[in-house]
Amino acid sequence: MQPISWIALALVHLMPALAFFRPATLTALYGIRADNPLFMLMHHRAALFLAVFVACLWAAWRPEARQLAGIVTAISMLGFLWLYWRAGAPPALRTIALVDLIGLPFLTFALWGAFRPS
Repeated sequence: MQPISWIALALVHLMPALAFFRPATLTALYGIRADNPLFMLMHHRAALFLAVFVACLWAAWRPEARQLAGIVTAISMLGFLWLYWRAGAPPALRTIALVDLIGLPFLTFALWGAFRPS
């Protein structure tokens, strides 16, 4: 059951990770055009999502990677949700927040599995 949670968490991060390879996705996901100075920063952010995606896939098959992957994934998801809430829940980011909220039960189960005493 743990691998399923990790794969679900990887899927949460798949679309923003793909933006690293297809930067036009940044415009579709976030409404930022290539001529915007923030575009490069968002492209770099996609590389970080790629790292979270890979960490989750790694954790699906390698239990020794689960604690670090869990921490990184929790920082990504909970950090965004906290910032989203603090910003007044901007409607333009609602879908992203909903995807992260849907992923929270998977994150909880993955963290429980990663940190439970043996």
